[in-house]
Amino acid sequence: MSDVLTVPNVVAAVLFGGVLLYAVFGGADFGGGFWDLVAGGAERGRRPRALIERAIGPVWEANHVWLVFILVVMWTAFSSVFSAIMTTLFVPLSLAALGIVFRGSGFAFRRITVRTQEQRASGAVFAVSSVITPFFFGTIAGGIASGRVPSSGNGDAVTSWINPTSILGGVLAVLVCAYIAAMFLIAEARRRRLGDLETYFRRRAFAAALAAGAISIAGILVLRDDAHRLYTRLLGPGLPFVILSIVCGLAALALVRRASPTILRLLALGAVGSVIVGWGVAQYPEMLGTHLSIAAASSPRATMVAVLVVSVAAALLVVPSLALLYVLQQRGRLEEA
Repeated sequence: MSDVLTVPNVVAAVLFGGVLLYAVFGGADFGGGFWDLVAGGAERGRRPRALIERAIGPVWEANHVWLVFILVVMWTAFSSVFSAIMTTLFVPLSLAALGIVFRGSGFAFRRITVRTQEQRASGAVFAVSSVITPFFFGTIAGGIASGRVPSSGNGDAVTSWINPTSILGGVLAVLVCAYIAAMFLIAEARRRRLGDLETYFRRRAFAAALAAGAISIAGILVLRDDAHRLYTRLLGPGLPFVILSIVCGLAALALVRRASPTILRLLALGAVGSVIVGWGVAQYPEMLGTHLSIAAASSPRATMVAVLVVSVAAALLVVPSLALLYVLQQRGRLEEA
């Protein structure tokens, strides 16, 4: 037990917690953009887009605090990992960053412009960026998980993220974001007593879940041939979390007509969060998929302790504020204000 609860491992767990929170809450926002993109023409997609905008409007900027947290902790506590990832995967990282910028700009300008043509252009930028950004994040995760980021950095700028595992990660990231967003929007439509939109997003949640399940099953063969360590570890120590993800996902779909909005959100969070935790357990103790352990990559002990102290202080300040923001948003209090 003492070998697990070392300072580097605790800091790595804090870092992974940031990844988990960004994937879940940021993923829900990105998924809203996915459904905005496929909602149809201006008249057909007017009401679904209005619900999406009201659901993510108060919180979409706040969710990026987890991305900032991830980058700062990695840069400070695991600088060699930060350097290796940034110098190898700079292409998808740059494209993801551009996607975040364009997505925010499109969402903001669509809300304040008055001309129909400008609203459509801004909406298209928002929607397309909401799809490509999680895709590139998924390719980054695939490149790391398959061991294509060398410890020394400066790995291949193309094959590090254009490979079977990365493409699988990108596609699954988009589908998972679509699923969790659809589940959240079902809960939002139910809270607002919009029965037709609840049915609308329920069908899309089933479609996203089926697509993600089919891709995941096919992805087993991809991981077996292209990321063998991840494959064996997912079927080993990571398997309980994969099973928990499947159970939560199926329960959410089975109870989608009867469960309260809070239960639906929790089940959706459990389905997505569990599989991400399974991925983290499968990678442990390596930080770059197949090499560079947590202990070897960690900064000096004094730096790691300082990171822990600052992280605790940040959690005490930020988490209650974000929790209050989410609660007020789900209760509709922000719109009333």
